[in-house]
Amino acid sequence: MTNRRLPTIIDVAARAGVSKSLVSMVMRDDPGVSGPRRAAVLAAAADLGYRPNRAAAILAGTRTRTIGVVIDDFRNPWYVPMLDGIRSALEPHGLRLTLADTTANAHLASSPFDDLVSLRVDGVVLAAESSDDLEVPVDIPVVVAGVRALAPHGVDVVASDEAAGARAATEHLLALGHRSVAHLSGTGGSAAARRDATVSTLVAAGIAPVVVGTGDTSEQAGYALTTALLRDRPGVTGVFAANDVMAMGAIAAVRASGLRVPEDVSVIGHDETPLAGSPLVDLTTIDPHNDEVGRLAALRLVSLIGATERPAPDVTLVSPTLVVRGTTAPPRS
Repeated sequence: MTNRRLPTIIDVAARAGVSKSLVSMVMRDDPGVSGPRRAAVLAAAADLGYRPNRAAAILAGTRTRTIGVVIDDFRNPWYVPMLDGIRSALEPHGLRLTLADTTANAHLASSPFDDLVSLRVDGVVLAAESSDDLEVPVDIPVVVAGVRALAPHGVDVVASDEAAGARAATEHLLALGHRSVAHLSGTGGSAAARRDATVSTLVAAGIAPVVVGTGDTSEQAGYALTTALLRDRPGVTGVFAANDVMAMGAIAAVRASGLRVPEDVSVIGHDETPLAGSPLVDLTTIDPHNDEVGRLAALRLVSLIGATERPAPDVTLVSPTLVVRGTTAPPRS
């Protein structure tokens, strides 16, 4: 991932060989500019990728009072409390939010940042996994929400303490007496942090880690991974899934194999999604307090908007909580 400085009115003026005021007149469609000079300014703006809408807001000294949020899958329930936290922080300031989903718009060539900047947002919360070629603008504040494998250099990060959450989940299974514990993992920064902490906790307890899965974290993936796990390692009595959705797939796989949850296999998830507390699921899980992650990320972004000097970037970790429900119990002797 690279941090890219967006072209300014000064860059356009230098490229076209004119003054800043003339560029401003062209962007306002002032009729007092001659045809050749107008064409030179517009050509320079096109070459540089200059966005007149953004420039107009800056020149006028106004803001759109809009915050952009980049997510990578609107189907992921992880975003529900996080977005609610962002909304609650923006509401007292009269700010609104707009979403850009990298998955929904994957068929388009544009970057989610390009889309948000074109809407003249005042700042961006990056709550998605990114790629090396994602160019992040440096002329608007950006705050990262969540642990990401790749994050822009020199920006604030607000995230749940993923390592602490994974340790709490693994230690819960160990405290119940489980000695054959498997972890269903996935891709991305959060999954990697949970995987590493799970492995280190098991190793410290003298238990050989069993980790399966490196990609999809859907319910279907949880079902497939657990089905294979129970076939290849029938002695497993505890399963910690990278998220609640995978855990639900794991529960279905345990039951499909003729076993019971939690009598034969205990299952614990992560994220405290809305369905986790349903009586039909009653899932033991880790609450990462994503509403607080979103709230703090939004508040940090608000403090950066309009600041004359940008403070040194900071990392804020929110402490997770173990929520014990009906899917975990001591193993049968």
